Amino acid sequence: MIVLGIETSCDETGVALYNTAPWEEGTPASQGILGQGLHSQIAMHRDYGGVVPELASRDHIRRVLPLLDQSLAQSGLQLADIDAVAFTQGPGLAGALLVGSAFAKSLAQGLNLPSIGVHHLEGHLLSPLLGQTAPQFPFIALLVSGGHTQLMKVSGIGQYELLGESLDDAAGEAFDKTAKLLGLDYPGGAAISKLAEQGRPGIFDLPKPMLHSGDLDFSFSGLKTAVLNQMKKFEEKKIADAVQIAQCHADLARGFVDAIVTVLVSKSEKALKQSGCKHLVLAGGVGANLQLRAALNEKANRNGFAVHYPPLELCTDNGVMIAFAGALRLLEKNNGSTHSGAFDVKPRWDLQSNNLK
Repeated sequence: MIVLGIETSCDETGVALYNTAPWEEGTPASQGILGQGLHSQIAMHRDYGGVVPELASRDHIRRVLPLLDQSLAQSGLQLADIDAVAFTQGPGLAGALLVGSAFAKSLAQGLNLPSIGVHHLEGHLLSPLLGQTAPQFPFIALLVSGGHTQLMKVSGIGQYELLGESLDDAAGEAFDKTAKLLGLDYPGGAAISKLAEQGRPGIFDLPKPMLHSGDLDFSFSGLKTAVLNQMKKFEEKKIADAVQIAQCHADLARGFVDAIVTVLVSKSEKALKQSGCKHLVLAGGVGANLQLRAALNEKANRNGFAVHYPPLELCTDNGVMIAFAGALRLLEKNNGSTHSGAFDVKPRWDLQSNNLK
């Protein structure tokens, strides 16, 4: 079965074609990726310091058809070869989601194919199954994507249990807001991680929110405030030397990243112990953070659990993860909506409410 995936939840337009044969045959799932196209809107939104929803929606309209053509060309397939269409139904920006829903459902109806709405976070959560070493069910998933930081127990496809989540700012939001404080470009995650590599450990011992809370929830708004307070203290010294200022920013970035990594790793390890699982999955945009990956690898080697990542190119939003998640849902006989005239989207959507019964 060949599934077309459409991703338009925020500021990336992703289109991909996935063949379920490798998954069904028990061979590496990554072999099912037939073709893909991805366009990032980062350059367009950078001048505004964040995503502008109206601009995002209009750009999706411009990009989705050329990316479909690109994916078909890579795969050597025709529209007639597609068996189903998957699209991101939510959560995300309402206007952006509507573009993908309208395109996917119109195409499916025109080709007389089933269409299935996919939960964006499920796409991220299952993407490590496309890695070189796929995790075994059940596993713990640390989802760190944009406005979401969650720990989930994954017992199978469509079997998700929320263990903990962010109560205010998610890790991705904290990265972006702190990067802005330090004068870095949007998006802040990669920029602040790169700056942190030049920072000295321990210069700024920033708070590690909820590290010892006794539960698996997260809170990062106070960490952003701590960075702001440290910057004000430094500015009060009226230091004019550019080298010292740059080093201060790098040290603050290092303290910030170290604090977030410490909390994420500690909570993930606690979730593994409480659940008895031996496999941890890291998924979502922050999953590309090298400091977080290094810390998780070190902890896994020390404590005897396995940690799995999606391929780096699949950490950001993309069409492959939507095609893959939709394909697995279809194989589980969850056929989504067929020929529905409504372009229904769910900007706010609890992942557990989408569990298979």
